[in-house]
Amino acid sequence: MNIHYKLEFFSYWHCGSGLAAGADVDLLTIKDEYDLPFVPGKTIKGLLREASETLAALAPDIYPSPEKIDEIYGKANDGSLMLQGCAFFSNAEFPKEDKDFIIKNKYARSLFSSVSSTAIDDAGIAKEHSLRRTEVTLPCILTGEILDLPDDCGKLMADSMAFVKRLGANRNRGLGRCRFTITKTEVSNG
Repeated sequence: MNIHYKLEFFSYWHCGSGLAAGADVDLLTIKDEYDLPFVPGKTIKGLLREASETLAALAPDIYPSPEKIDEIYGKANDGSLMLQGCAFFSNAEFPKEDKDFIIKNKYARSLFSSVSSTAIDDAGIAKEHSLRRTEVTLPCILTGEILDLPDDCGKLMADSMAFVKRLGANRNRGLGRCRFTITKTEVSNG
C-alpha cells in the first residue's frame, strides 16, 4: 500500500540542519538545494513510529503487534545493526507547482523568520549568554509519501497520522502545530 499525504502547519516550525549563521542565528532550518524547507523522511518516520507504538500499547486488540510495527519501521538488532523496515518514508516537501512558483519568483527567503528565546533562572531573570535565535519556517503545506506499507496497516498509519499534533523543534513552546491528511491511498494488487 502507498499513502500520499498533506502535512499542514498552523504555526511557525523548525526542523534543524545542525548549522548556525554566525552571530545572527544559532539554529538554521534544514533546506533543499533550492533553499526550500522540508521535513526529512526520517523525522516523519520517527514521529509516526512513536504514535504507532503508543496506539498499539493503548489498544493491543485493535492495532498490530510490536513485531508488526518493527516490520514496518525497522528495529535495532543488537544495538549496532539496524534492520530496515519494509515501508519507505519520503521527505515532506512543497508540492511541485508551489515549489516551481517559489523558485521562479525567488520567494524562498520570504518563507523564514527568526524567533528569540532565553533561559530564565529561578528568580525570573534572564541567564547571561543564554539568548538564542532560531530560524523558523512560516506556516505552509507540504506533501509526502509512505511507500510499501503492508496492506493490512492502513488503519494503523491513518490513526498514527491523526495522533501527531506537533512536529519539529520546540514543540512544547508552541512551534510545529500541524495536521496530517491522507490525500490518496493505493492498495497493491498482490
